[in-house]
Amino acid sequence: MLRFSVNLGFLWAQLPLLERIERAAASGFRAIELHWPYDTSAEAVRQACARHDITLLAANAPIGDARVGESGLAALPGREQDFQQSFEMSLAWCVAAGASAIHVLPGVIPPQQHLIASNTLVNNLQWAADLAAKHGVTILLEAINQRDKPGYFYSTQAESNAIREKCGRTNIKLMFDVYHVGVAEGDILTKLAHYYPHIGHIQIAAVPSRAEPDEGEIAYAAIFERIESLGYAGWIGCEYKPRASVEAGLAWLTPYQA
Repeated sequence: MLRFSVNLGFLWAQLPLLERIERAAASGFRAIELHWPYDTSAEAVRQACARHDITLLAANAPIGDARVGESGLAALPGREQDFQQSFEMSLAWCVAAGASAIHVLPGVIPPQQHLIASNTLVNNLQWAADLAAKHGVTILLEAINQRDKPGYFYSTQAESNAIREKCGRTNIKLMFDVYHVGVAEGDILTKLAHYYPHIGHIQIAAVPSRAEPDEGEIAYAAIFERIESLGYAGWIGCEYKPRASVEAGLAWLTPYQA
């Protein structure tokens, strides 16, 4: 049976986080994932999730200084201390709030720095994974397409998986975002099957609009059939940008909730 979580970084994004959790529960979701929730008390989030019978899955590690275009710190040479401090904060928050995974972002890297950045990333991820393992937390790596994030360190499943392999840590998994795979490389069904043993979480949105997954060029009925046939028992994250109100766009989900 397919299980859908809701990413509160995009859905009901205009509301305070605790209200978003309430809206998610009222709309029938039983799990949530977050972007950067660190301005809200972890204990308050834990209590809200318990009150609404919601499972908190994951949050993103801090991205650094967005004002200068930073989109993660893990692969930035010379920023190891900044990464470690921010990850320790993120891990403490996630453990206190009840999350079981953290999406670690490598950042934007010029091509000429990729070799040294790769070494930096692997070292940082090994350190982070060892720290997270003490709390039963998984590290997620997500390839992001170059149209949305030019210069992002990895944009294909092969690239993010190569980093995972170099790390040699069992609690480092891939975040397979169907939207990013569709935009960056296509051949989604084949890639789902190929990388399935290493996938820790799946996310969805329409291609190319990133709206609800009931439009565009991706046949989500086929995607969901493949996910089921693979025996995937995790959650599928709804990380899309609603066309209008969230509630107005949830009709696509009704057959699966039923």
